[in-house]
Amino acid sequence: MLESEVLETLKQVIDAEVGVNIVDLGLVYKVEPSPDLISVTMTMTTQSCPLGEHIVDQAKSVLRAKFPAVKTVKVDLVWEPAWNATLMSPEAKKQLGVS
Repeated sequence: MLESEVLETLKQVIDAEVGVNIVDLGLVYKVEPSPDLISVTMTMTTQSCPLGEHIVDQAKSVLRAKFPAVKTVKVDLVWEPAWNATLMSPEAKKQLGVS
C-alpha cells in the first residue's frame, strides 16, 4: 500500500461544515502506511470544530474498509501547526471561492 492510496481513500471523508474532503482541505498532515499499521496525523480547521471526533472516526472507518489486512489504523489529531487556508489544494480553494 502506498501513501497515495491512503490519501486517495481519505478523500472519501468530507468535512460537512465546508463540504470539502479532508485531504483537499489540507487537514491531513502526514500519512505513514506499512503492512501492519496506517498512521495518520491530521488536524481540524479549528480546535472548537464540533465534528472532530466524527471526522477521525470516519477516517479510521474508510481506511479499515479499504485496507482490511492492516491490523491497526491510528489517527492522531494535532493542533500544531495550526490549520490555515494556504494548506488547501487548488481544487478546494476554487470550490470555496478562496484565492
